[in-house]
Amino acid sequence: MFISGGENVYPAEVEQALTAHPSVLEAAVIGVPDLKWQEVGKAFVVAKPGAAVDTDQLLAFCRDRIARYKVPKSIEFVSELPKNSMGKVQKRDLVPAGPRFV
Repeated sequence: MFISGGENVYPAEVEQALTAHPSVLEAAVIGVPDLKWQEVGKAFVVAKPGAAVDTDQLLAFCRDRIARYKVPKSIEFVSELPKNSMGKVQKRDLVPAGPRFV
């Protein structure tokens, strides 16, 4: 869980909304520091092979399914998510690209 603007956000709920999109194979969401909201969601998305999907499509898809404050502020497309030997996504190994606020 992370807190965005005083509201609790559960990454699993956001991940379910993202993976409901027909072009998304997997998704992982983490909280990243934000100057205004304390933390905001950042999604890491693996698209299905041959599928065409972009950030704007996914954000609009999420806005129709979850509360506005839960919608990720950014989406990074990756070829795969880091996993342990049991196949569980290792969120601590997800490192967002771009500037970070501390």
